[in-house]
Amino acid sequence: MSAKSLVDEYSQRRANSFTAKLRRWIAPPRLFLLNPREPNDFPMGRWNLYLGGGGANPDGYVNVDLFAVPDVDVAADIEMLPFRADLFQRIECDAVLEHVKHPEIAMDEMIRVLAPGGYLHLVTPFCHPFHAYPDDYRRFTPAGLRELSGGRLEVIAEGWRTGPAATMLILGIEFVKSWLPGKIWRGGVHVILGWLLFPLRYLDLIFLRTPRAGNIGNHCYLWLRKPIY
Repeated sequence: MSAKSLVDEYSQRRANSFTAKLRRWIAPPRLFLLNPREPNDFPMGRWNLYLGGGGANPDGYVNVDLFAVPDVDVAADIEMLPFRADLFQRIECDAVLEHVKHPEIAMDEMIRVLAPGGYLHLVTPFCHPFHAYPDDYRRFTPAGLRELSGGRLEVIAEGWRTGPAATMLILGIEFVKSWLPGKIWRGGVHVILGWLLFPLRYLDLIFLRTPRAGNIGNHCYLWLRKPIY
């Protein structure tokens, strides 16, 4: 996906035209539930960093994305962050590393700008369809994310953010859409099946409590803390 396509997409999401409002009104609920057991109460500081927040407006964060789309404060590459070392108390990196060519370099940069005692939150897909931004290179498990940190950060919490039910719903709808010839047909089926099937997402309230959730988990997470030297 090109930079222009991404800018156009995010602009359409916020547009006030009748067509844009209709699309938002008929859009089905999300096909996933966030794991209610994932901790999210780690402290924020004066400076906090949100990576890959294009189209979002995260409160209390410097919002960085690869492209200058709406609500992005700084357009930059995660492999070369334009910030001094030891600056941010908390860093959110949500569904970004699968789009990075060199995740080891990206991790080095996040650790560099993270303040001692600060927290890094990583979220990555595991069983999830291809999605280019601008491309899609890989998938991760919690063990893979731990390996990426190279023992330089303390693991505070890890687990599955979205579970097997989300995986089956998202992949199932994508499978049906892959048989359809045009964008209008695919969009219509996405809306219809999304409304019909979304209640099944609540099965993840059960699945996410079991050790088998990771066999076909949708997204995993890791909370890391930088040691105080």
